[in-house]
Amino acid sequence: MKIGIVGLPNVGKSTLFNALTGARALVANYAFATIHPNMGVVPVPDKRLAALAKVVGTETLIPATVEFVDIAGLVKGASRGEGLGNQFLSHIREVDAILHVVRCFEDENIVYVGDGIDPIADYRTIEIELILADIAHLERRQAKLTKQAKGHAAEVLSELAMIERLLLHLNDEKPARSFIPSDAELHFMPQLHLLTSKPVLVAANVKETSDIINDALLIELYETLVHENVIVLPVYASIEAEISELNEEERSAFREEMGIQETGLSRIISEGYRVLGRISFFTGNEKEVHAWTIREGTTAPKAAGAIHSDFERGFIRAEVVGFDELVKAGSFTAAKGLGLVRSEGKSYVVRDGDYIIFRFNV
Repeated sequence: MKIGIVGLPNVGKSTLFNALTGARALVANYAFATIHPNMGVVPVPDKRLAALAKVVGTETLIPATVEFVDIAGLVKGASRGEGLGNQFLSHIREVDAILHVVRCFEDENIVYVGDGIDPIADYRTIEIELILADIAHLERRQAKLTKQAKGHAAEVLSELAMIERLLLHLNDEKPARSFIPSDAELHFMPQLHLLTSKPVLVAANVKETSDIINDALLIELYETLVHENVIVLPVYASIEAEISELNEEERSAFREEMGIQETGLSRIISEGYRVLGRISFFTGNEKEVHAWTIREGTTAPKAAGAIHSDFERGFIRAEVVGFDELVKAGSFTAAKGLGLVRSEGKSYVVRDGDYIIFRFNV
């Protein structure tokens, strides 16, 4: 997964990026401190790996990973190139999902581009810029297809009809992800690469002194976006950035002292998995236990291909046992003896938590 961190300038994007990745991205009190995107690959927290390591007898854990991209702050007019908007929008086009950071705290020492702290207005500003960029993108596509439609190709005419409806939807200030294409039009949507078709999570950046249960700005943001099926995740970006610089023992003590039960990274990863329809399956031996990320609905041969293309080409079968069953049995051999290991063919759809041994021809 590749998740792009976006938002207005000075809302805490780079601070959150540092918290998530443990990187040292520049955090500055002025707009456009980030020009080129910062990138960081981080492990996906998954407690199941440690349990599987005990079962297979290894100390080497290889978790799945997610890439975070810290994209420079967008401003009103970004779709027209304001604030180097065209360059920044192109970076958003390359990610799988958007993590939209909004500021939910007052601090006179940190410059703010708006008239006052208003996370809903900030969210709308970025959303509208992405919608406007999509409109411009679709209008160019529409003009190109119109020239091709002179031969009355049914496929072209069908896409043009969909684009016309989609443009009406966007001009009504609604994102592409809420547009409902017909079954016949479904295959067009991924080809359009629209910014507002990407899943969105909102990270509400709050101060360490904030009571998130009673925070008025946070409550209003949540109550507004819940009707749009947008998840709001409160994060203490500055605190978690500090925590990321500590060793594991110090981190645990710090979180316990601050009452932080779950890190922002864990919440963002789990919700990112959900909105992108991702699951994990596992492989392992005495050398290592490995978690792999695939799309929900992936068949066994395609899952094998996530490990190596030769596995997919030469796929024979998959020997599969669920995580809970394997741990309870104590070993793969024991699970097999109990009849818990299934032999699955090419049509098998991999489930989250499956432990798999792939059989294939080289």
